[in-house]
Amino acid sequence: MKSLLFLHRLLLIQELKMKAVPDTLCIDIGGTGVKLIVVDSKGTPLCDRKRCETPHPGTPDAIIEVIEQLTSEVPGFDRVAVGFPGVVRNGIIETAANLDVNWPGTNLAVLLEHQLSKPTRVANDADVQGYGCVSGEGVEMVLTLGTGMGSALFVDGSLVPNLELAHHLFKKSKTYEDYVGRMALESTGKDKWIKRVERVISTTKHIWNWDLLHLGGGNSKLLKEVELSNEVILHSNKAGVLGGYFLWENYQSS
Repeated sequence: MKSLLFLHRLLLIQELKMKAVPDTLCIDIGGTGVKLIVVDSKGTPLCDRKRCETPHPGTPDAIIEVIEQLTSEVPGFDRVAVGFPGVVRNGIIETAANLDVNWPGTNLAVLLEHQLSKPTRVANDADVQGYGCVSGEGVEMVLTLGTGMGSALFVDGSLVPNLELAHHLFKKSKTYEDYVGRMALESTGKDKWIKRVERVISTTKHIWNWDLLHLGGGNSKLLKEVELSNEVILHSNKAGVLGGYFLWENYQSS
């Protein structure tokens, strides 16, 4: 069975290489929503972003069903890039704190290649967003503020994968995600939550001495009126989807 899957994947990659200007289906799987868009060979969107609420429970089968449904609403594509909210190694899911308990051990890359018949790459969602955000110079950190908190670290454009800062202890018994995740926003209110985010920014600066901090995710929009330093850059929620294009480009150039 494994040899057949390998052969199938090899044929898909060879098919992709024969196409000079591949279009990419970029998928962002989150604890609240599943989003996707198709971009051309230059990363330019070919359609409006499509979104569907994340099913509960967010099992592998349920998520893949949502992806199949959404792909029926977009133009054709040649390759697939996926950002997933958890640790990912070689397309295999290791953790999924904000989804279903059945995710660990799931080879999402292989499953989607089988369902969509296109070569697929899967990585941590904050890592994917970072590929689309970073300048490539110095130490850059990415934090995504949504259902949970995603994190990524880049040094001169090179990724330190699967940082998963969200589940480290931050204050007393609270993790970073406990402190600034969606549940914290709902329980404390916007003003207090913003103060918490500012404390997280300050703490990460002192620990990692980053040159630039990139803030994304759905709740980052609440920081638009906040006076942030020149070292902190806000990105729209679309960056998490569009970063999939750069996931493929980075892989091909490495």
